[in-house]
Amino acid sequence: MITCVVHYTIDPAQLDAFERFARTWMRLVARHGGVHHGYFLPAEGASDRAEALFSFESLAAYEQYRARFGVDPEFVAADRIREESGCVLRYERTRFVLVDGRVAATWTVDAGVVVVEPLRALTRAERAAVAAEGGAVASFLSEGDNQGVRVVAR
Repeated sequence: MITCVVHYTIDPAQLDAFERFARTWMRLVARHGGVHHGYFLPAEGASDRAEALFSFESLAAYEQYRARFGVDPEFVAADRIREESGCVLRYERTRFVLVDGRVAATWTVDAGVVVVEPLRALTRAERAAVAAEGGAVASFLSEGDNQGVRVVAR
């Protein structure tokens, strides 16, 4: 399972627009096979921060969802809320690999190779499962031409 955490810096004067943006993305994630765990804003402290968490069953399922960005009219419309309102000043996405329901690694894509960085030592079976899933993502990203995955030693 892959869980994404999106860290937002938002415009506190645009909370209504951010809420509209958030509800739209929650619906889209669910419609396209993910589970959205919600958007979180602090009850105290910095009022310009927000977090979102959502999960997909696999890296490949997440990449299929990501492939819709900029193409699917609903995704474009959801991004237009952010662009036109200015409710999001910037954001950063962190992706986590879950093993037995716990965060076990982060991953990125570097020159078509899925790079998995474990947060702890993985068992041989976990490492094989993560490598297989990474290979599926690399294959998806390259339309079957590449299954490159590198699991960084821990």
